Amino acid sequence: MHTMWKGSISFGLVNIPVKLFSATEDKDMKFRQLHKKCYTPIQYAKRCPNCDEEVGNDDIVKGFEYVQGKFIILADEELAALKEENEDKTVEIVDFVNLPEIDPIYFNRSYYIGPGENGQKVYALLREALKQSGKIGIGKISMRSKQQLAVIRTYEDVILMETIHYPDEVRNARDVPGVPQNTNIEKKELDAAMLLIDQLTTTFQPEKYQDEYRLRIQEKIEEKVQQNETKTAEPSPKKNVVDLMSALEASIERSKSLNKKGEEKSGAAGKKTKTTRKKA
Repeated sequence: MHTMWKGSISFGLVNIPVKLFSATEDKDMKFRQLHKKCYTPIQYAKRCPNCDEEVGNDDIVKGFEYVQGKFIILADEELAALKEENEDKTVEIVDFVNLPEIDPIYFNRSYYIGPGENGQKVYALLREALKQSGKIGIGKISMRSKQQLAVIRTYEDVILMETIHYPDEVRNARDVPGVPQNTNIEKKELDAAMLLIDQLTTTFQPEKYQDEYRLRIQEKIEEKVQQNETKTAEPSPKKNVVDLMSALEASIERSKSLNKKGEEKSGAAGKKTKTTRKKA
């Protein structure tokens, strides 16, 4: 696993050097967009619609649109200074709570926590304390220029960190349109629904669930590979060769022109000398 973050976890006077590793991975099938004519991957250029010109990275600034069409510009130096204020590489556990108290809507991303250098013993101490207490830790961590709220808990024999949303990042459920209120449901209908739920209730076994759509795409791709239904992008013209030829041709024409002018000057000088001698 690739180490994504190094720092420490602290609770009370205990400090644990740790490393973070992503606990999940995106298995989505990623497709490239190709030009239908030559199967070359499409490039995307940053373009200013007002100036009608391509824009390089040096010509881009970061702006926050506080009202429509009006922006506050923040320089890279200002953002860097603000980032340094929250650059502490420590996850400080400030509270311990019961996991069922946190609704799943708050959970964001999961990371495995591994012990850092000389941190095995104190790592094991925190792991066992979390297991025996049945509690989870709540702390804050700065990652990707953002301070995030995090849950520290155990998963099998590993300490796991899950970033969670702040309350103001979770939209109000009451704003969902069309939600029925005070709907009269007959008892027999409710009993039938409860019976169906009871019949479908089982123990959660995550390995039994698969992304059927992704598997079908993989099978279709493998089938096309076996049938040699592949496309190859046409080789791009070598611009440097074209430019070199143009430069050579231009140099030859320039050389011819200079030689011609030199010959004309030489001829004119010869005539002038002869005329001068005759007068003498």
